[in-house]
Amino acid sequence: MSIVTSIAIYFVIWWTVLFLVLPIGARSQIDDGEVLLGTTHSAPSRFHAWRTIVRTTLLACAVFALFYVGTQYLGLSLDSLPHIVPGT
Repeated sequence: MSIVTSIAIYFVIWWTVLFLVLPIGARSQIDDGEVLLGTTHSAPSRFHAWRTIVRTTLLACAVFALFYVGTQYLGLSLDSLPHIVPGT
């Protein structure tokens, strides 16, 4: 696997993991009971961007490591998946 392919796959994994990590620990303004004028009640009251970025990066590294080991050392690929064809 080339370095460019690895970076591209990591980028896709990182963004996917971001959307999994984003709601963890999120509290809306209505949860805290302090809705600011001009904002929606479901807006986050305190958003910790750096904490979210660090969590996402660490989890994405773990997922990418599993992907790398599976494809490079265990030889797994899309061809390894069983083909289920209806009617045959």
